[in-house]
Amino acid sequence: MSPEARIYCVGGAVRDRLLGLPVQDHDWVVVGSTPEEMVAQGYQPVGKDFPVFLHPKTHEEYALARTERKTARGYQGFAVYAAPDVTLEQDLLRRDFTINAIAEDADGKLIDPHNGIADLRAGILRHVSPAFGEDPVRILRAARFAARFGFGIAPETLVLMREMANNGEVDALVAERVWQELARGLMENAPSRFFETLRSCGALAKIIPEVDALFGVPQPEKYHPEIDCGLHTMLVIDDTARQGYALEVRYAALTHDLGKATTPKDILPRHIGHELRSVELVKNLSQRLRASGECRDLALLAARFHGDIHRAAELRADTVIKLFQSADAWRRPERFAQLLQACASDARGRTGHENDAYPQADYLLQLLSAARAVDAGKIAQQCSDTQAIAAAVEQARVRAIAGLVETHRNR
Repeated sequence: MSPEARIYCVGGAVRDRLLGLPVQDHDWVVVGSTPEEMVAQGYQPVGKDFPVFLHPKTHEEYALARTERKTARGYQGFAVYAAPDVTLEQDLLRRDFTINAIAEDADGKLIDPHNGIADLRAGILRHVSPAFGEDPVRILRAARFAARFGFGIAPETLVLMREMANNGEVDALVAERVWQELARGLMENAPSRFFETLRSCGALAKIIPEVDALFGVPQPEKYHPEIDCGLHTMLVIDDTARQGYALEVRYAALTHDLGKATTPKDILPRHIGHELRSVELVKNLSQRLRASGECRDLALLAARFHGDIHRAAELRADTVIKLFQSADAWRRPERFAQLLQACASDARGRTGHENDAYPQADYLLQLLSAARAVDAGKIAQQCSDTQAIAAAVEQARVRAIAGLVETHRNR
């Protein structure tokens, strides 16, 4: 690396340190160097679209300072220029938000050409330049940072985000990137802010219309009609965050009620229960977003069975066994426990019920434990007719929980 080259820490590491948060990873910008010089110093090239290198010892990312020029729609439609004459200020100018456009040199001096420190103190997400509007992923990042930090969106940035939603720029988002940002947004401390931010600029209707359609749909009278289905869903996903539940549970919570927003023109007629309509919508959404199989499968179970699980105390023993069978609880008891977590958050996702217990979970787990204690192999050995094994095992499981069910009902 030439003597003129200078290295700066940039982005999230500087931002998080200024916020007093733990710094997970460091990103570095190298000004005044070339790819050949980096390789000669032992850095390993990893960037496909622009020069990024891994440090030979720390394996942290070092990127050559660069500029970008928009060439086509979408977040991949850029021409990148990286050369020794690109300045730090030019590199910072291409970044998304002022809070991410702060650099720190080797002596600890902060370089803040876009007043990102002031925006950090004020809790504001503000775009660095009009180039923000050229990359639709930045809308998703704005939503994620709002969910993570609780920051507001600067009025001029919100205007730009609305223009991006209206001019079709968000339509160029690829499914894999949407899923990546959605998954990260769900894992923030206040995931509802992720969706509220997308909705505030009109992007939610373009990216995840199934969720956007829930807003304004009244809750059934037996629940809490003072909040609509969209607000209920936001309360539910925020509860999953408070409980520290896994991504699979949070995605299931997000999608469990999608069918409530459908009309007779949609997937299934309205006279068919909203649970079945939700199942079809979850299938389509998960396929479109390229959601992970674990997230998709748990979401399908939550969409189909959350109503039955809420009514667990009313179910007969044979109905409970059929529920376990349908949910594959025999082989996947851990996933069934996650299903109960999603249902518990659904029950708490109502005004004034945030701290409610969910006794259905302990009850069903007790029944599952009793049913799984049945020795299916022994029953199979005792059956002379192999066609009758499944029915015999099911009957034995029903008998194993019948007493517990009856006792529970008589309390």
